[in-house]
Amino acid sequence: MAPSVTLLMPTLNEETGMRAIMPRVDPAWCQQILVVDGGSTDGTVDYAREHGYEVYVQKQRGLRYAYSEAFPLVRGDIVVTFSPDGNSIPELIPAVAAKVASGDDMVIVSRYLDEARSHDDDVITGFGNWFFTSTINLLHRARYTDAMVMFRAYRTRLYYELELDREEGYAMERWLNTTLGVEPLLSIRAAKRRCRISEIPGDEPVREGGERKLQVIRWGSGYLWQTIRELYYWR
Repeated sequence: MAPSVTLLMPTLNEETGMRAIMPRVDPAWCQQILVVDGGSTDGTVDYAREHGYEVYVQKQRGLRYAYSEAFPLVRGDIVVTFSPDGNSIPELIPAVAAKVASGDDMVIVSRYLDEARSHDDDVITGFGNWFFTSTINLLHRARYTDAMVMFRAYRTRLYYELELDREEGYAMERWLNTTLGVEPLLSIRAAKRRCRISEIPGDEPVREGGERKLQVIRWGSGYLWQTIRELYYWR
């Protein structure tokens, strides 16, 4: 029997993007579409419910809590994390899920592999993605071209095996007054564990509506701290 797939989509005021992107998502690609909403004030939640998607509204705000609160609801053997704001190309969903089904632990849709490009990067985000990917590769013996992107697929149980649900990996958040995402730590720990990791190229289009939630100084400081701390913290 083929492994089941859950499409996990964190949202925060993404109605415009969802109306443009979700009609391109074939429900046959996955057995569960789970929208995890961080407190949208537009029509995101209404749109998701009207189209029959499962909706979970977070109790705590922040991208990391979207994952920690929603993962117990994930029924698929494989989870595909996907941004419905236009930055992710939905037609690549079957490809990343299929590579995990064929034996990979994690498959990343890289914005910088081969001819792929990010059309949403500016000077700051482009440098930041290069810097953190290069630093993770150097310190943790990885070979990523894109360690930061959300759009990826992995075995669902990997989230727990790498202890991404535990607070200890995000201890710096309280000092920075922010909430980090899980992708950099996922990339680091998957490399440290020598998981079977691959990448496929995929452009990052310009987002559709909404606002970028990037917190350059806070998130950059937090991710740098994580990257260095993981040299000695987690085995």
